[in-house]
Amino acid sequence: MKRQHLIGLLALAFAAFGAQAEDKAPTKQQGKMTTCNKDAGEKKGDERKAFMKECLSAKPAAATAATGTPQQEKMKTCNADAKGKTGDERKAFMKECLSKKA
Repeated sequence: MKRQHLIGLLALAFAAFGAQAEDKAPTKQQGKMTTCNKDAGEKKGDERKAFMKECLSAKPAAATAATGTPQQEKMKTCNADAKGKTGDERKAFMKECLSKKA
């Protein structure tokens, strides 16, 4: 009798936690999958597979349109200014240039 009671309580606990898991918002990847599936439309076979691979691996438009982070921009500028410098001179210049506040 105690065993059945324990099993019943465990089943109730699992049911309660299972219901909570369904309320979670979809992850970014799940949202992307939904969008890509919708965009794939009537495509079938290899065509659909190729489309889905491309769609799911695509970066967001904002990220690809951006020119880079401020640190990347600073690196480009410092590299351009360091032309002609070599060895320890270049290393010291780059360290100082990159550590400057923008």
